[in-house]
Amino acid sequence: GLLMALDVPQERGLGHLDQRYLDGLEVCRFPLLPFLAPLPLDWMYLLYTVMFLGALGIMLGCCYRLSCVAFLCPYWYLLLLDKTSWNNHSYLYGLLGFQLALLGADRYGSVDGLFRPQKRNAHVPLWNYTLLRAQVFIVYFIAGLKKLDADWVGGFSMGTLARHWLFAPFRLVLSEELTSRLVVHGGGLVLDLSAGFLLFFDATRPLALVFVTYFHCMNSQLFSIGMFSYTMRATNGLFCRPEWPRGLVARCPPRLQAWLPSTKPPQPSPDCLSRGRGGLRPRQHLAAAFTILYVLEQLFLPYSHFITQGYNNWTNGLYGYSWDMMVHSRFHQHVKITYRDGLTGEVGYLKPGAFTQSRRWRDHADMLKQYSACLSRLLPRYNVSQPQIYFDVWVSINERFQQRLVDPRVDLVRAPWSPWTPTPWLLPLLVDLSPWRQRLQELEAQLDGHTDTVFIAGGSGDAGEAGVPPGGFGGARGADALFPQLPAGQYHKVHTVSPEPSCYMYLYVNTTALELEQNLTRLQELRERVRNGTEQAPLPPELRPLLGEPLPAGAPLDPLVSLFLRREQRQQQKERQAGLAQRLRRFLRRKFFLFRRSALMTLIALRNLALGRPAPERLAQEVAFASWR
Repeated sequence: GLLMALDVPQERGLGHLDQRYLDGLEVCRFPLLPFLAPLPLDWMYLLYTVMFLGALGIMLGCCYRLSCVAFLCPYWYLLLLDKTSWNNHSYLYGLLGFQLALLGADRYGSVDGLFRPQKRNAHVPLWNYTLLRAQVFIVYFIAGLKKLDADWVGGFSMGTLARHWLFAPFRLVLSEELTSRLVVHGGGLVLDLSAGFLLFFDATRPLALVFVTYFHCMNSQLFSIGMFSYTMRATNGLFCRPEWPRGLVARCPPRLQAWLPSTKPPQPSPDCLSRGRGGLRPRQHLAAAFTILYVLEQLFLPYSHFITQGYNNWTNGLYGYSWDMMVHSRFHQHVKITYRDGLTGEVGYLKPGAFTQSRRWRDHADMLKQYSACLSRLLPRYNVSQPQIYFDVWVSINERFQQRLVDPRVDLVRAPWSPWTPTPWLLPLLVDLSPWRQRLQELEAQLDGHTDTVFIAGGSGDAGEAGVPPGGFGGARGADALFPQLPAGQYHKVHTVSPEPSCYMYLYVNTTALELEQNLTRLQELRERVRNGTEQAPLPPELRPLLGEPLPAGAPLDPLVSLFLRREQRQQQKERQAGLAQRLRRFLRRKFFLFRRSALMTLIALRNLALGRPAPERLAQEVAFASWR
């Protein structure tokens, strides 16, 4: 329970609300239910405090039912308040909180047991374990079934993950491509499909505990997923025999056992069916029926997207309740928001993400509809009457071509959308071009470090817009034509006139970075020639620092030499400090400042509710102190 509560400040994004609240900015939000709205900021921190105390009560078994309600109600309110922060693990915490509210998880080693003898060291019904084990099993097994997707099996979902330092031991014997295919994608698929079964059986459980623990330790370093990895490791004990905590306590020194839970056999419980105590009661029939229906519902829900078709896009449903963890990766090349004044016809553009700090809206039709409705309410305050909102989103999913997600000619303020029917203004994914991905990877592998490329596919009637940033030059290559070098800092459009999709690529060379790298290489070669005696000409005074000599008086330090020396110092520092200890220090430091800020902001909010809010200047100083790092 405490692990789940510690995840809330990161998951729900409370840190983003402070400055918006102080500045009085308009904010676009994305609740699942339209009538949900956030409370004032001080009350939000009070809500988080209640939820934290509830989670603490669940962990200690203190006022257990009340603690479950104190955790569960605020958590689901916060979860439904913002779809952009949904994740599979956030949804899982809500499910576990709901289950714990129904279970007898305060029977052993609990504070309630100290004051209520009938609960102390009492039997727990088997359906309690069945429900929790089934939930964790479903998380693993459905995640494995979702990874049977062709993109995951083909190694396109997490294509760059094999470059992470955690996979360096595998890259000693395998190429990066094979590490991605066999270890990242193949290993993830096999582990998710088999983990639940291996944990369930006594013979295979020790092996499963080793692999599952290693898997979640890696995930905690690979992804920013809060406490999920630690929570899943804590669930491993659910699959062990129920008496394993007693055996652990029995191995402790006798003096310590006096302060620990009892090692005696559990006492009978009225909630359990014991031999010689009659037949089943209605309460036990109800518990068995609920367990069966709940498990069936959890098996059905990840595949229920044919009902809620309005939430489907290139992938099915909202990301968060389908257990399709890491199956889809996206890269956005171009996002443009155009508004048109309904009275004057004036056209303007908005920065993507205006009035919101989330980016999840770019991939979901329902959030695009909510965002356009919010913009239509806010823009009249800026002298835009009856605004029309148009989105142009180009995105690549699982290393495919970049292509449009929605029709840029449709005004989404007035466009239809329903959770029960397909979205008509959503463009289909060009799956016929998926076999090109292997060839695209080969083309990218041929480029040097100063050349970037993007692969674009446009349907019939599309007009793809692109621009070349300053400091470089670009060119576009198609199947039948090669466009010449394009001027930097200008935009152009490519129109598709054929009935079939057009496919083309851009090559961008960063000439500024290329020239800088060449100059630094010349300095490196010059220093080596001087050191080995092959350079006969004396060094100019401004280059003397290359040899570690002081700069002559009055001679200006060359900026290029200064950059060269700084880069060399950083590289030497990395070589000295790189290691597990440094990463551990960074991890602990990051967590310390996160919890420090959460605690201070909570105290400020409680002070404001009890004594009133101070002057804005003082409040701003307090928030700045809480956010200090």
